Amino acid sequence: MRLVGMTFLLWMIDFLHAFAIMEKEDIFKKTPCPAFLMFDNAAYLADMSFELPCNCKPEEITSVVWYFQNSPGSRETKVLTDFDGTMVVDSGHIRVGSDILKRFSIRMFSLIVFQAQVEDSGHYLCGTKQGDFYYGYDVDVQPSKYITVAFKDIGQHPQKDHIEKLFSLFTTFWDWTKCDRCGVRGEQRRIGLCYMNSTYLNPRYRTTLADVVSCGSRSVPRRLHSTIQLRKPEVIIRSCMTPCPKKKAPKEGVLAIANLIAKLGEKPWVPKVPIQFHKQQIGSSLIISCPGARPEHAVAWDKDLAPLYRTHFLKGVNKSMRVFIDHGNHLHIRFAQLNDRGTYYCWRESQMIAGFRLSVGFQSQRKRTLNDPETRHAIKAILTSYVFITIVFIGIHLGRCCFYAFRGTFVG
Repeated sequence: MRLVGMTFLLWMIDFLHAFAIMEKEDIFKKTPCPAFLMFDNAAYLADMSFELPCNCKPEEITSVVWYFQNSPGSRETKVLTDFDGTMVVDSGHIRVGSDILKRFSIRMFSLIVFQAQVEDSGHYLCGTKQGDFYYGYDVDVQPSKYITVAFKDIGQHPQKDHIEKLFSLFTTFWDWTKCDRCGVRGEQRRIGLCYMNSTYLNPRYRTTLADVVSCGSRSVPRRLHSTIQLRKPEVIIRSCMTPCPKKKAPKEGVLAIANLIAKLGEKPWVPKVPIQFHKQQIGSSLIISCPGARPEHAVAWDKDLAPLYRTHFLKGVNKSMRVFIDHGNHLHIRFAQLNDRGTYYCWRESQMIAGFRLSVGFQSQRKRTLNDPETRHAIKAILTSYVFITIVFIGIHLGRCCFYAFRGTFVG
């Protein structure tokens, strides 16, 4: 009976798996491709990751190729595939600012772009390697460098709508993030992106609301770009307070044994979160990332027992800041000093998940060799200066000789 039951269970699993594949195929059957290629407008903030599904394709197509165009009608088109299969990218090894060809992945016909940059704005086309296009996106990645910040606790407000005769500009806000800490005072963020309402948009672009697109969309007339660029995305920050989730208490017998071992000194000290140790040279710069965190997550930083609130440590609050948190949730330490030593704790979605023990010291003295990059650079600079001085010296003497020669000719 057990053997019969296991056989039936395996048969049901195979049946459900085949049914799921058929359902996936039925999605493409029910979604016909448009006769005229259209572009869906989508907006994101820089350093975020986004996914673009290929919503339609012929049933007989088993693999797709994604194309990227930075501007409409551009001859420079990047092919986002290796033609031998999908290129899988580990998002944990992605560096900020790297080329888009190193920051994408294709999974189940969908394109995933990691840590998007402003340069990634443009047209994304889903098609085949023969050049047949089925679906398109108009992606607008808005910069976070000059983002407008409003602190709600001190009475600051978002930007007002900008209304003109031909168009109007406004901000569309996302939902509030979770409280970044628990048990203590935390902070929440609400990100807003720039959008435009106008009747002069290109009809080839599809939008959720009629005549409304993101400010960086390719459907916006060029004559309006200079005015739209003055409007920046924004973020609102406010304080919050949320209790920590209750942890399951160990059984009475297990707790008694643990206490006994601790009293005997046989139980080593274990930190409440994983700790990573790092040594930094004095005067150098350091960027710390929270493990598994993305820009849209609620992330907070503490130094030892002192919380680093964005009210005082957000990038741009003070132009002379040496320690700050950027809009991608990274902690920056510029020109490290001895008082920067300590343990920096990282919160993600109201839970402390990691710590970084930072030690700052002076650079140890060591003998220089010819293989050191600094030594090679110094030798190259000295030789270049010597050659330049020699050329100037010889040029001056040649000039004097020519001068005296021509002078003697004229006098004679």
